[in-house]
Amino acid sequence: MGSTLAKRLVADGHEVAGIDALTDYYDPAIKRANLDAIGRTRFTFFEQDINTADLEALLDGVDVIFHQAGQPGVRSSWGDEFSIYTSANVLATQKLLEAAKNLGTIKKFVYASSSSVYGNAERYPTLETDRPQPISPYGVTKLAAEHLVTLYGVNFGIPTVSLRYFTVYGPGQRTDMAFTRFVKAAWLGETISLYGTGEQIRDFTFVDDVVEANVRAGFGQSVPGAVYNVAGGSNVSMLEVIDLIDRISGKPLKVDRLPGVAGDVFRTGGSTEKILSELGWSAQTPLEDGLRRHYEWAQEAFR
Repeated sequence: MGSTLAKRLVADGHEVAGIDALTDYYDPAIKRANLDAIGRTRFTFFEQDINTADLEALLDGVDVIFHQAGQPGVRSSWGDEFSIYTSANVLATQKLLEAAKNLGTIKKFVYASSSSVYGNAERYPTLETDRPQPISPYGVTKLAAEHLVTLYGVNFGIPTVSLRYFTVYGPGQRTDMAFTRFVKAAWLGETISLYGTGEQIRDFTFVDDVVEANVRAGFGQSVPGAVYNVAGGSNVSMLEVIDLIDRISGKPLKVDRLPGVAGDVFRTGGSTEKILSELGWSAQTPLEDGLRRHYEWAQEAFR
């Protein structure tokens, strides 16, 4: 997500600096390939950890912060690895916010939140004002960080915005994510692992649409502490996704069915009325078109 956003910002003529620790949560070679795709024209990269970096020095002269960093994944957030999530998701966010507050020159702070904050939501499509009730440690840390972002906006006037992403997919996606696993398996003839019944419903959102939401949040007008859903509106099951990939690739996926995962919600679906009204954003990419582009990327990435 971060590299795709950086490419868009560079293409729009902005000077961009990226900070990433390049951890081994998934293959760092994929991350470096995504970095290489940005190029070095108007882009500077710092391989550093937000928690230990001199953020005020790095952010000096920066107008807009797009905070995409964090430790992802529901399954790994249980047990001993929870401290990784609190450090990467909560503490790192607080340090960025403190640096922004101390500098006093940041024009917008855009935070990548998650639909995981809703858990099994009260209703669908879910509104930003509905009660968040995460059911995974990962979701808890994303909500805690989002609350910090809102607090710094309300108390210190930092122009913060939180975007609650709904299942982002597309070229460059992490290798542990379902869509990349699926399209890679379709291309190479591998077997995929499907957790649960496959009837879980997701609101899938194409990466370019999420980038556009970030651009509108970063350079548009919103009140400090604003929160918006960023949802694609697809609302289809994982079994339907597998059928789509079968059709796109021209061959059936081989599926290994496994038990469901603790903390994995059954359904997501976000209302985008607020972001449409206030920032003029709506998703533009139909699921089949986005999946086709994801599959085409996999054919190159996993040769």
